[in-house]
Amino acid sequence: MTIAHKDLLPSDWHGSDLESQNGQDPMREAVRTLLVGVGEDPERDGLERTPKRVAEALKFLTQGYSQSLEELLNGAIFDVGHDELVLVRDIDLFSMCEHHMLPFIGRAHVGYIPNQKVVGLSKIARIVEMYARRLQVQERLTRQVAEAIQAVLQPRGVAVVIEASHMCMVMRGVQKPNSWTVTSSMVGVFKESQSTRQEFLDLIHHKASF
Repeated sequence: MTIAHKDLLPSDWHGSDLESQNGQDPMREAVRTLLVGVGEDPERDGLERTPKRVAEALKFLTQGYSQSLEELLNGAIFDVGHDELVLVRDIDLFSMCEHHMLPFIGRAHVGYIPNQKVVGLSKIARIVEMYARRLQVQERLTRQVAEAIQAVLQPRGVAVVIEASHMCMVMRGVQKPNSWTVTSSMVGVFKESQSTRQEFLDLIHHKASF
């Protein structure tokens, strides 16, 4: 099994350790510049600590850059002889559009047909979160989740559907608050077999009875 370490980021990269030559956090300085740019006074009451808060929030929202699949899975792959559909649906996700750095919020549905091996169910949600906690476009996020499951399990197939509302379309631009974007990535039997794909699609829209 080959897993790209932190998506080819340098091994010594730590986003939280960035400092400019004068010892100041460049993220805080950038926020101060933005505040001035919109006509605000970064020294006034209410904004004095905003650069620190925004920098800390951005580091949290992009923490996926400092994570890797190997660290996240921590060996939670089990040979249980299962070869039928495994589906984790309605996984809440929060990410940031890389074009405007505004949030997009939604849910992911992830299914796979094991080739005997399964991964801990919580790890599927953590994989979604790792890739969501980066600057993203929804299409790439969907593909990355599918490719990650395929890489770690080598299953017979993987299916991922993400439904999300993008604040870059809600708060600005076309300003369409009721629009949703749906993306899918189908690998293996989900791409080859219409009946298998349809089973997955039916189950993600099935109303829970509990």
